[in-house]
Amino acid sequence: MVSAPFDYVAVHSYDDAVQQLAHFGDEAVIIAGGQSLVPMLNLRLARPSVLIDINGADLREPVIEGEVLRLPAMTRHRILMEHPLVRQYCPLLADAVRHVGNVRVRNRGTIGGSLAHADPTGEISSCALVLDAQAVVRSPDGERIVPVRELFVTYLTTALEHPEVITDVLVRVTRPRQGWSFHEMVRRTSDFAIVAVAAWIRLDERADVVAAAHVALAGVAGRVVLAAPELVAELIGIAPDEVTLAHVAAGIARSADPSSDVHASGDYRRRLVQVLSARALRDAFDKARGETA
Repeated sequence: MVSAPFDYVAVHSYDDAVQQLAHFGDEAVIIAGGQSLVPMLNLRLARPSVLIDINGADLREPVIEGEVLRLPAMTRHRILMEHPLVRQYCPLLADAVRHVGNVRVRNRGTIGGSLAHADPTGEISSCALVLDAQAVVRSPDGERIVPVRELFVTYLTTALEHPEVITDVLVRVTRPRQGWSFHEMVRRTSDFAIVAVAAWIRLDERADVVAAAHVALAGVAGRVVLAAPELVAELIGIAPDEVTLAHVAAGIARSADPSSDVHASGDYRRRLVQVLSARALRDAFDKARGETA
């Protein structure tokens, strides 16, 4: 199957992009890497009247600004894997991107496109959520900051308003005594995740006990979700052992209500949440203490 007919406009700045979006109205969509949109076009799941190509709008590279890693929205997945600043200051993201699609997808896909697509199984989305990242969004009226925790609404739906475009993703840099981990289960390499778990832990400055912890889940709801704070509260102030980690992971799993589909049952997904959450929390705690596998 081929896509329905559409007009094509290439722009060379984000300001031009949002003005074109405003001009053409709700029937216009942005295309960057196209790794999600093009299959939807070919299957006629999406039928825009105009495609606005932003590939010429942004040639910037990741930069450090104080305690923040600024990732331009057009940063390709391959750059997230390989760029020294990302590997040093946001290793969770660099590691998780290895699980995204295949080489072709990673060469073309962009971080801004991944967040705007709002795939509920998204690796990048779950990492951005657990890291408390922010999206810089531009419209004809200027810029605003949208916390990623407020960005994802439901299946393939975000809080972006027409004609807004994501221009940057802001992530706090990873420092010593912070640990991270990403685990997912797929049926085959490059498949969508059945379940994915991203974990982040910060230790107390004076002792190897947990000061803060976050867990994000993908593949269990209509959007990527963050485990409620009370579900990980048991970890705060202690150096968790395997029993405690298993108990916390079980609570996170009980809170999830995944649906069944052709790929997996809801019960199987819930079991994966428990297993992967325990692994991710253990790995994150070990990394925060300076231990590596």
